[in-house]
Amino acid sequence: MASNNSLLPTTGEGLIVSFGEMLIDFVPTVSGVSLAEAPGFLKAPGGAPANVAIAVSRLGGKSAFVGKLGDDEFGHMLAGILKENNVRADGINFDKGARTALAFVTLRADGEREFMFYRNPSADMLLTPEDLNLELIRSAKVFHYGSISLIVEPCRTAHLKAMEVAKEAGCLLSYDPNLRLPLWPSPEEARKQILSIWDKADLIKVSDVELEFLTGSDKIDDASALSLWHPNLKLLLVTLGENGSRYYTKNFNGSVDAFHVNTVDTTGAGDSFVGALLGKIVDDQSILEDEARLREVLKFANACGAITTTKKGAIPALPTEADVLSLIKKA
Repeated sequence: MASNNSLLPTTGEGLIVSFGEMLIDFVPTVSGVSLAEAPGFLKAPGGAPANVAIAVSRLGGKSAFVGKLGDDEFGHMLAGILKENNVRADGINFDKGARTALAFVTLRADGEREFMFYRNPSADMLLTPEDLNLELIRSAKVFHYGSISLIVEPCRTAHLKAMEVAKEAGCLLSYDPNLRLPLWPSPEEARKQILSIWDKADLIKVSDVELEFLTGSDKIDDASALSLWHPNLKLLLVTLGENGSRYYTKNFNGSVDAFHVNTVDTTGAGDSFVGALLGKIVDDQSILEDEARLREVLKFANACGAITTTKKGAIPALPTEADVLSLIKKA
């Protein structure tokens, strides 16, 4: 069925600021082998908040990244990638004493991933409240963040400060916990910290796996999702991979089907989904209260997520608006 594109808003002009980590994933040249067996690795720039910023700009929106990189070749390479992708880089700091974070990623035969991280400590963990470009944060319409920046000090305090400044400036706060259990001291600590900022967010996106983890239930149903609802929330999203996504607001809820594609690598699909959604609501948040328009935006976001899984690596796979509209038309 052709999409009713008259309901799909254009990508907005408002600034979306994404806060957190940017790192390099080393991805094996061969899928379905362990790290030890991999014959070689390709550098793939990533980090969920950075992926979201690039997803927004690739779709024609305006974005900036706030975080800290190592003052090393990899750090400058990552800053260069943001600039090449038209992401504002005036929120980036470089740390002379710490390296840019690295992650070795195993691509299983089914396209899912396992991680081994090199962060002890990495530059992103050393971001301080004093490092923050508050003027940039205040100029945002949407402030987006994850939970990896909550794991250790001083980054945790910087994260809380950035959120507070964004909230005071009237930004929409967008939260994708982006659970990476190997980085946390324990699952209990991960759950506690991820939920510690829960009720501050206006928009929250969780995956089916994160929903199970946070609720402690193995059911992925409406009751389980709604147990995560809080009174200040405008939109709660649960992404279900090939089963599409579910949405919950104060007044309505429902689900939007996925687009079926040939999945090679799921890296960045959730970030692409979030970037697409934020770009479409940044100038008109009334979409969050209009189910027909929200469904069109979520269909667009699902298509973005699907396209991102058809190539290896997150950033090279992030689509343009034309790519997305073409997939929607074909479906």
